[in-house]
Amino acid sequence: MLWGLGVGYVISGMYFGWNLGLAEGGTLGLAIATFFIIIMYVTFTFSYAELACAIPKAGGAFDYTSRAMGKDLGFLGGMAQNIEFIFAPPAIAFAIGAYFNLFFPQIPILIIAIFAYILFTALNIYGVKAAAMFELTITILAVGELLLFSGITLPHFEFSNLQENALPNGWRGIFASIPFAIWFFLAIEGVANVAEEAINPQRTILVGFGSAIFTLVILCILTFASSVGVAGWQAIVYKADGTMSDSPLPLALSHIVGNNHLLYHLLITIGLFGLIASFHGIILAAGRSVFEFGRVKFAPAFIGRVHPKFKTPSNALLVNMAIGIIALLTGKTAEIITISVFGALTLYIISMISFFQLRKKEPELERPFKVPAYPLFPIIALLLAIISFIAMMIFNWELAIVYFIFMGICFGAFKIFKK
Repeated sequence: MLWGLGVGYVISGMYFGWNLGLAEGGTLGLAIATFFIIIMYVTFTFSYAELACAIPKAGGAFDYTSRAMGKDLGFLGGMAQNIEFIFAPPAIAFAIGAYFNLFFPQIPILIIAIFAYILFTALNIYGVKAAAMFELTITILAVGELLLFSGITLPHFEFSNLQENALPNGWRGIFASIPFAIWFFLAIEGVANVAEEAINPQRTILVGFGSAIFTLVILCILTFASSVGVAGWQAIVYKADGTMSDSPLPLALSHIVGNNHLLYHLLITIGLFGLIASFHGIILAAGRSVFEFGRVKFAPAFIGRVHPKFKTPSNALLVNMAIGIIALLTGKTAEIITISVFGALTLYIISMISFFQLRKKEPELERPFKVPAYPLFPIIALLLAIISFIAMMIFNWELAIVYFIFMGICFGAFKIFKK
């Protein structure tokens, strides 16, 4: 189930959005960015697994940072985590609405997206085991579809297609494509947020993290190569009318089997499962992250209460749904994704600093799993996260200002009301 959660949180990133990085960096630019982002996520995941196994708490980064560096930095780490988990689902919900709209054009995309929010919030309130079993099932279907897609497209792979206009914007394009490379793996750290509900978390969290990151790296490489290798990167970025598309897999497949083939429609149908897996999984992680904030009174106390019957963080899940629907109504999905990535990178940076601080401050803390190649892994993760954050600020400076203002207001409110 933890493997299903880890892969499920992320797998929608294989189905949509990442190809927009090709318009920034081309095949080579996005490939270089993705290579370093893979290194960042592998080193970060194993370092984060040490924290999750030593301190199996629902708050994840919030709990680790509070213990390592005090309440103030703990709040900032937890708030960054909340921003990542609360603002990623609206973008995925909009994509779900767009997919369903292909089959039921009479139903508006927004109505479908809001209905998805209500449905999957209700499933998460019902119980974590039911939610995790559902996640596992649709994740297996989504992984199987990616493997089927690769099996169909790889026989048509041509290396020359990877070389065509490979770096259209020069070296600048590598840095501009970083957010889209991160979208391949965003939110895998959510596995840590179900640590309190996992059986034997000291062992199962590690197995969940390790198997999930291995699966995702393989799927990322397969999806990238098989999509671009069919007809070049422009064929999976631009639709026939010249507008940009965030659905690279159907575009690639249409060059092989056409738009009316059974396999084409199968891909669109099961691709929906990939979106649902990530949407549902991140809602699950977000509920636990925000719940922990309420439980320690860093947010209104009612958010930190569990449902009397189902024993799930129902109030936190409902608050997250309300914020997500408001974000949906703005229609700014690309900007929402970028702010979510800012939150994720802040979380990675603060978590790795906390990692070193805990090693120094609490050397006697029981660590059932210790990161390999210490201190190399956490140092690499920290440096790559800082570089990515700086690149994001340079290419999205207006949204960076919005993000910092939002974090500043939340921190100010925390300092005032906490007293």
